[in-house]
Amino acid sequence: MLTETDQKFLRLAYQEAKDGYDEGGCPIGSVLAEGDKLIAQGRNQRVQGGDPIAHGEMDCLRKAGRQKSYKNMTLYTSLSPCMMCSGTIIQFGIPRVVIAENTNFGGNEDFLRERGVEIIIANDQPCIDLMQRFITEKPELWAEDIAED
Repeated sequence: MLTETDQKFLRLAYQEAKDGYDEGGCPIGSVLAEGDKLIAQGRNQRVQGGDPIAHGEMDCLRKAGRQKSYKNMTLYTSLSPCMMCSGTIIQFGIPRVVIAENTNFGGNEDFLRERGVEIIIANDQPCIDLMQRFITEKPELWAEDIAED
């Protein structure tokens, strides 16, 4: 069940994704929060920065800087996290992830759940639509982002 706080931060993750799309990149945004306190936000920067590991979640976590603990934090992401980002979630001990959508890309929800991470799938239509538009318009860039030939 999405709380009002969850909905607020998912809208912010969507805006990050939309900004990335408008910049010519992959529309994936992420937000890190502790309760209702925003810690950081970021977006996929692979195209903009030429950085192959600058996925939305990675950009957000990098912008969060060093944290003593992530045990009370939630990571919000506009798209289900890939294995690299899922591994980072486990490494940092982030206990809760709210995923706007997993229709266009089924990430690693089971991997995360098996390791004790609470996963919430929002089925957010604006995020679904934005990603589908991107995949349709730039299939080669999408395939590159998810490391498919």
